[in-house]
Amino acid sequence: MPLLPREGRFFDFFDQHAALSVKAAEELVAVFADLATLDVRSTAIHQYEKQADRITHDTVHLLHQTFITPFDRDQIHGLVTAMDDVVDLIEDAAECLFLYDVRRIGPEAAELAAICVKCTGRVKEAVALLPSMKNSARILAICGEIDKLESHADGVFRTALAKLFREEPDAREVIKQKEVYLLLEEITDRCEDVANLIEGIVLEAA
Repeated sequence: MPLLPREGRFFDFFDQHAALSVKAAEELVAVFADLATLDVRSTAIHQYEKQADRITHDTVHLLHQTFITPFDRDQIHGLVTAMDDVVDLIEDAAECLFLYDVRRIGPEAAELAAICVKCTGRVKEAVALLPSMKNSARILAICGEIDKLESHADGVFRTALAKLFREEPDAREVIKQKEVYLLLEEITDRCEDVANLIEGIVLEAA
């Protein structure tokens, strides 16, 4: 009976998935720079989301085939699942713009989307360093940066809602735009969840 493989390609999968998150978030920024490009950008985001889903599936499949994993199995599963949640929410935000026929939105949406790019970029940096715990100090520092970005997003989100409720006379617009803001802010929340999982992996390995 052949031995099950050791280690596997988990770090490669994490890197690939994180790169797709960044690309999807960049498309979201482009959407808010010009809402007229929504169709094209949504198609690209959907493609990135499907690729990320395949990587998540492949990671879980590999997890069941690998005898010795680089760190705890539950941590691997939790990390790739949390990373996949980020891409899913990016697609949800783009779909929300289409379904609600959002034609205009405050500048805070573009600011939140830019923060999403920064958060996904930091996640990409962190997972790239995971193969060596000699990078633990830098990884933890990046996780701290993600936490700060999420806090900044909370502030932008509150400002956006305050302006929306005070300045938008159309109740339908309030409902539509609020949902978009909620999804954008939730993307940063999920990036923080990823950062917390990475922190846990690093601290357990220390």
